[in-house]
Amino acid sequence: MLRQEKEKIIEELAENLARSTIVITTDFRGLPAKEMVQLRQKLREAGVEYRVAKNTLSRFAAEKAGKKHLEFFGYDDVVKPAQALRDHIRSSGSMLKITGGILGDRLLLAEDIVALASIPSREVLIAQILGQLQAPLQGVYNVLRAPLQGLSNVLQARVRCLEGG
Repeated sequence: MLRQEKEKIIEELAENLARSTIVITTDFRGLPAKEMVQLRQKLREAGVEYRVAKNTLSRFAAEKAGKKHLEFFGYDDVVKPAQALRDHIRSSGSMLKITGGILGDRLLLAEDIVALASIPSREVLIAQILGQLQAPLQGVYNVLRAPLQGLSNVLQARVRCLEGG
């Protein structure tokens, strides 16, 4: 590989690393090409980019971006790349191994990535929070409505009693 090509790759990797919210590193040795294509497709559907780069080029790019270690780049939701990777490994019985990652400036171990993958998606978390916020309001509504509903029931019973005799 020519020096200019290497510099271009380092520049691209550094740019990707600088704008990523999460980076996950893997060991893909022994992974068949067919499975690599399937993995890339699943990750692309989840909005995740998968890059394979030589360790030395990765190290230079990480230094340039002020971070260390790289392979997967997640640009939005930090949970999606971990979930997509975990789902692929589970469904295909892949030999792919998670080796670690970076979340912001924090170095993550493989166990941290697996734990991150078990967190519900952003949409689910927002729905849960909205449900939690709505519950007290529903309780207040029921408490305030109960005396009026009771009074209404008593008056209706009295009207029936007077009409029926």
